[in-house]
Amino acid sequence: MDYTPFWISIKLAGITTAVLFVIGVPLAYWLAFNPRRYKVLFEAIVSLPLVLPPTVLGFYILLVLSPESGLGAWFEEYLDLRLVFTFEGLVIASVFYSLPFMVQPLQSGFRSVPITLVEASYSLGKSTWTTLLRVILPNMTGALLTAGILTFAHTIGEFGVVLMVGGNIPGLTQVISISIYDEVEAMNYGLANEYSLILLLFSFVILSLVYLFNYQKRKAVRLL
Repeated sequence: MDYTPFWISIKLAGITTAVLFVIGVPLAYWLAFNPRRYKVLFEAIVSLPLVLPPTVLGFYILLVLSPESGLGAWFEEYLDLRLVFTFEGLVIASVFYSLPFMVQPLQSGFRSVPITLVEASYSLGKSTWTTLLRVILPNMTGALLTAGILTFAHTIGEFGVVLMVGGNIPGLTQVISISIYDEVEAMNYGLANEYSLILLLFSFVILSLVYLFNYQKRKAVRLL
């Protein structure tokens, strides 16, 4: 069994999750507390990957990142970085594809923090940034954990988007989901089953840990 696709998938999921934490926390904060109606347009944009077929999303990301587009040409000319059929391109595509899995749990977490805590912090003269770091985020650890784990697990299982943008290059862009597809096409069902079983067990353990943490947290709150 070749474990390289697992390593590429884990590396991709880890980097994507870290990038989405940087992007997702301020975006979810803005969506949770912004009272303006036009924010629903941004919520719809963030949620698009949930309803769009991965091949459609991957196709448009491929067009945007290709050397024939303005963005792709700029990266290649000034940064000497080709974004299609590379690991860097996979990261960009995965960030777009997994965005709602980071933002939506965080948005719910922000809304679950009692507004009285936020108002008390502001009344004591604390800035928005201090209130976010010292008051809001510590009171939504469950949402942070859920967002991080769901984003990581979702990225691990990507197929359509990564195939469209990264192709199927062994040792570079061939993630575990694509390896399973290759083995099935080659009628090597035994190895495909081994890969799939590892992925199945991994996903089950990850989700079980999320539900266990949230259950323990709710139980602790009821005992207070």
